[in-house]
This record gives sequence, structure tokens and C-alpha cells, in this order.
Amino acid sequence: MRQSTRELDDGLASSLGRRALRRDVPAGWIRCSELLAKPGYFTEWHGLLGEWLRREHQEAPGRTTASYVLSWYLHVPAYVGALLLHHERRVPSLRPEELAFGLADDQPHPDGMAVLGEAFHCLPTDPGSARPEATVVRDERALAAVLRARYLAHVTRFVEAYAQVSRLGRRTLWAAATDALENSLWWAGRQGGTPEAEGAGVADAALVLDARYPPLTSASTLRLAEGREWTRRRQSCCFSYLLPSESECDGCPRTCAPRSGP
Repeated sequence: MRQSTRELDDGLASSLGRRALRRDVPAGWIRCSELLAKPGYFTEWHGLLGEWLRREHQEAPGRTTASYVLSWYLHVPAYVGALLLHHERRVPSLRPEELAFGLADDQPHPDGMAVLGEAFHCLPTDPGSARPEATVVRDERALAAVLRARYLAHVTRFVEAYAQVSRLGRRTLWAAATDALENSLWWAGRQGGTPEAEGAGVADAALVLDARYPPLTSASTLRLAEGREWTRRRQSCCFSYLLPSESECDGCPRTCAPRSGP
């Protein structure tokens, strides 16, 4: 079991500090719950992205802007959950009311995230397990189930809101949610910079997505390719190919024949 060296009675605030996650909402940042309560804010985000795409590519196709914002938003709950599971073996509340993020000044994607609550789930061996805001689960499989459930609850609320301002179908939205979760679990390991760290992220993805959990569209698809590098079968399309001089990404589900099995 991977777990940081921590002082006794360690709370969630310490975990957030170690992982460069904020506990406040700076000026200009927005809570996820505000976006979901007023889906029109997503239209404003589409506009900011459209301006950036036109500067970079001269065009801003509607499906491309909708897909970029879709994946960027989903990255927030997916990455927060994956990062704290991977490094801390903790799962915070992923409720929209307790997550916030800020957009970068150049490309309007999330470049900072905040966790606003104190409660977390953890393992019996966690140094903070006796804290009143801690809920102890029996093992890593149970902790993975908590992460999956909290992520699904957040995404369910997001899908209801985003469907009001996007022509992307619900199956596409849930496919993107599946990609965001698996990619975040994988990436949390890859950030360690070693094959062993990446392998640990792959193991986390297999733990959390050991099967398909509808409405998620797939179990983990991470596998070793012929070059002995990890790769995965994407579930959703980013529609970047609609931009001038761009083609389908490697592994685009539009061009890759589905394989049998997970």
C-alpha cells in the first residue's frame, strides 16, 4: 500500500497542501455548484474557448468547443479524486458545492483546483483515521468504491446541466466521464516520472474501474502496447479533427474498431 509519511492526527488540509490543491476560492474562481445551477455559465465558457480557437485555428466548431469544455470540466472532480487516492489513499467529498477551479489566462482550461470541505474517507491505517471528519473503510477496494460513487454522483448532476447547453448526446457525455476518470488515475501515476509510478497509476485505474459501472461506458482499458508502453482505448471524441488542418487523434473512437471484451 502506498501512503505518504505523515504526522499523527493528519487532516485533509495537510493532504491538500501536499498536492498543491487549495482550500479557498480566490477571486475569479468558480464553484462547480455555481456552474451546475446556472448552465448559462457554460455558454460563456464556450465563448471564451471559441475566441481562443479562432485565434489559434481561425475556426471554432460548435462540437469542438462543447467537447473541450466537457472534458475540462470533468477533469476537475476526476483529477482531485484520483490525485488524493493515489498519493494519500483518501477520498474527499467530490460534491459540486465543495469543489472550485480557476481558468488559465491564455487557454481557458482549469489550471488550479480547490477542495472546500474537511470530510474524507480513508483506510484503518491512516494517521488521521481517528479524526471526527474521517470515515474509515475496510480496505482499498472499498475506498475505490467510495471514489467511484462520489464521482458518479457529481457527473450525474453535471450531465443534467450540460445537456441543456450542448448538443452532445448523453452517451457521449458519459463516455467523456469514463475517459476523464481513467485518464486522471493513470496520470496521477505518470506524474511520478518513473515506470513504477506509472504502473501504480495503472493499478489504481484497474482498482476503481475493475468492471463497467453504468452509466460509465467501460471498465479500465489500459494495456501494454507492442512497444511496451501503456495505452488505453478512448471512449469519447474531442472533435479536434473539425479544426482546419487537423485529423483524428491516435486512438480516436471514430476510427478505431471496437475490440471484444472490456
